[in-house]
Parts: sequence; structure tokens; C-alpha cells
Amino acid sequence: MTKSEKQIVKSEKAPAAIGPYSQAVTFGDTVYVSGQLPIDAEAGKITATTTKEQTRQSLKNLEYILVEEGLDLSDVLKATVLLSDIGNFQEMNGVYSEFFKEPYPARIAYEIAALPAGALVEIDVIAGKSDSK
Repeated sequence: MTKSEKQIVKSEKAPAAIGPYSQAVTFGDTVYVSGQLPIDAEAGKITATTTKEQTRQSLKNLEYILVEEGLDLSDVLKATVLLSDIGNFQEMNGVYSEFFKEPYPARIAYEIAALPAGALVEIDVIAGKSDSK
């Protein structure tokens, strides 16, 4: 049995990390994707203004990163959603359900005092590589 090694994952389509962290890290068959703010990589900033638009951009950023490992959102095992206002949960959830289909990943969503760059939402995921991929 060989020991797994940590590998860094980077996508040019997703925004660069805005701190001392990687977009994602793999270890064995598991991919840990850092929280994705709704930053438009081309613009280099948040351009979406509503929770729905920001959720959509955050999920697209997650997709861009997962693709680098040959994965997609159907491979997600767990998602964490941070909202600056839990009152916007239904808006986020409506968009989330457009991207994730059954069987759904495990998920937690909660409100925090503030997010970087004034974002309304941030999402991170853990995904697994199956034998068929």
C-alpha cells in the first residue's frame, strides 16, 4: 500500500485564491475545494448583486475547479454554504437545486456575520473520485 500525497488543484477559469490557501487540494480519492466566493475570474471581482446570482457564480467556480480533476458536481459528497443573511436561504436553495440533483450531497448552511469582499454567499465542497472516473 502506498501513502497518498497531497496535491494542489488549480483552475485558470476560477478566481485565484485571495489568501494563503489553494483553490483545492486532493488527498487520495478525495478533493477538498476551498470556499468559493462569487468572484467573476475575468472581472477579478464580485459582479453579481443578488443572492441568486452570487450562488450561481460560486457554484460555477466550484465546477471549474472540479473539472480540473475530471469531476463534476455529481461527485460532491458534502457542501458547506455560508450566508451573510440566513433570510436569503430560499434564494440560495433555489439556485443550488438547479446545480445538484439526486442523490444530493450532505450539506450544512448557516449565517455568519460577514464574508470577504462583501459577498452574500460562499460555498465549499468535498468531492470523491469514483472508480468509474
